[in-house]
Amino acid sequence: MPEIAAIICTHNRDRYLGAAIDSLLKQDFDDYEIIVVDNASSDRTKEVVEQRLDNPLLKYVYEPELGLSVARNRGAKETTAPILAYLDDDAEASPQWLRIIAEAYRENDQLAIAGGKVTLILPEGRTLPNWLSEEMSGALGSYDLGEEIVYLDNPNLTPRGLNYSLRQSFLSEIGGFDPNLGRVGKNLLSNEELLMTELALEKGWQVAYLPEALAAHNVSPERLQPKWFINRSWWQGVSECYREEIAGRAGLAQFNRGGERMIRGFYKSLKYFNNPALRFDNFLYAYGQIGYFSAVVQNLFKK
Repeated sequence: MPEIAAIICTHNRDRYLGAAIDSLLKQDFDDYEIIVVDNASSDRTKEVVEQRLDNPLLKYVYEPELGLSVARNRGAKETTAPILAYLDDDAEASPQWLRIIAEAYRENDQLAIAGGKVTLILPEGRTLPNWLSEEMSGALGSYDLGEEIVYLDNPNLTPRGLNYSLRQSFLSEIGGFDPNLGRVGKNLLSNEELLMTELALEKGWQVAYLPEALAAHNVSPERLQPKWFINRSWWQGVSECYREEIAGRAGLAQFNRGGERMIRGFYKSLKYFNNPALRFDNFLYAYGQIGYFSAVVQNLFKK
């Protein structure tokens, strides 16, 4: 039984997948396996993995049901390792990534979730646009809470899903990742990691930021366009509605909460009109409430 399983869940991203796998094959750690969960891909994903299957560490699994949370649960079922480390298919792990994660869990049996620092790899010749705030760059995967280990008590600071690990026993305790959250194809549903942190803290587990468990995220060119952020904000609103439903906070009161957030966002967007980053940041916050309202109305009609 390996101490840790490194799991890549991938859907139609053969462009970056090879580099992600190669980074896991170069770890300065011995007791691990690599599982690639092909989540209904129609590109060269299988071919990219097969080119590397001569390495005994690597295993390929095909999961036909589309959805990141479904794929993550499938990856967990394919291993007996007590620790699961998830790396996105467009990310690259540092050589010490698995060693740092394994040591953290080995030294703390109350640790349920841990994630590391994330830097960005931008397309060649590109820089971050002036309309993108430092806070909003987190939507591209950037994550940095400093150079010291931090034990988190605020779910809003939860580790990024692209550099994410958890204890297998905790995942079993809560019944796995919720398939209603997490990306499904091009639908940018999110908040699944935030929900996991909330559940872990409620049950007395610990959640940690590990700065040395470093990974880098490849930012595709389309993610540097305003329309990508606008679409993501819509789905962020939808995800927040579902998270409130799980927490028992669904109902007519959501119109008040969403309305207050929308007004605040549009007001600040006008207030900071001369600052492109803050203007866009607050516009996205307000626009996300439209997605939130759409999900609230849909839920009310279901009842």
